[in-house]
Amino acid sequence: MAGRPRGFDRDDALDVAVRGFWRDGYDETTVATLTKAMGISAPSLYAAFGDKDRLFAEAAACYADSATAELERQLSHESTSDAIASILRGCMTAYTDPDTPQGCFVLTEPRLADRRRDMASRIAARIERGIAEGDVPASTDAHGTADLVLAVLGGMSTRARDGGSAGEVAAIGELALATLPLRA
Repeated sequence: MAGRPRGFDRDDALDVAVRGFWRDGYDETTVATLTKAMGISAPSLYAAFGDKDRLFAEAAACYADSATAELERQLSHESTSDAIASILRGCMTAYTDPDTPQGCFVLTEPRLADRRRDMASRIAARIERGIAEGDVPASTDAHGTADLVLAVLGGMSTRARDGGSAGEVAAIGELALATLPLRA
């Protein structure tokens, strides 16, 4: 015997969860706020997603997978400096988009440290490739520079979450681009 059909769109509910966790963080996002925003009951949430931890994991993976795909697209630029510029400029826009929570879910959520380490590793690998191709000075510390890029992204995210304008967030990224050691 089949169970009762779900009375809501699971993907839409997941999108609501992504935005809730992104905006308020795991600790401040309650099942009550999620169910209210989704327009469903707690039993429906539990039936569809398990518990809050599993919903968070799925929401975080949904966001992070999309962010990783975008990062890979940005890292595919021919020159390393263009790749890093694409990352920073893309985030300048994304972090202050009025249609989404401000900042970056991956960079602001303590539970996503593994995803941040993965981002740094991908950026470092791109810088190492630039060094090998002669695109980046051989003396460049790829991992240190990747950590610096991630720190700049974190600062841009924090500024956006604190109400900084698009211009203020862009100024941080542009200053970083002017000082990063990415041209041979």
